[in-house]
Amino acid sequence: MNENNILQGAMIEEKNSQGKTTIAPEVLLTIVQLTTLDVEGVYQMSNMPGAVNRFLKRDHGEGVRINIEDDIVNVDLYIILENNVNIREIGLSVQKAVERAINKMVGMKAGRINIHVEDIYFPDDAKVA
Repeated sequence: MNENNILQGAMIEEKNSQGKTTIAPEVLLTIVQLTTLDVEGVYQMSNMPGAVNRFLKRDHGEGVRINIEDDIVNVDLYIILENNVNIREIGLSVQKAVERAINKMVGMKAGRINIHVEDIYFPDDAKVA
């Protein structure tokens, strides 16, 4: 995967006898990002290591890298979790939720959904002195 691209692949198109449906890549990024943030225990998305969007001052797609190969959507998610959660359980919940969203909302097949836990959020009052 090219590390300089947040989303690889062209516009997503589906053709049928009634016409075609085109989905902008940013829509897929937003679906994946909002689905991830909706999972209990996920605090926020993280910046991707070495991501070009930081240099270009783009925040759309923050924490999400998507690669589409042969109509299969592969996802890398960079997240920050809340404290006192089971990291493994949250990771599995995010994978299931994102897979379901890709299948139901876009009608595409989800491939690899890689979870990268970049940090744990500790509120100021929960920090140990």
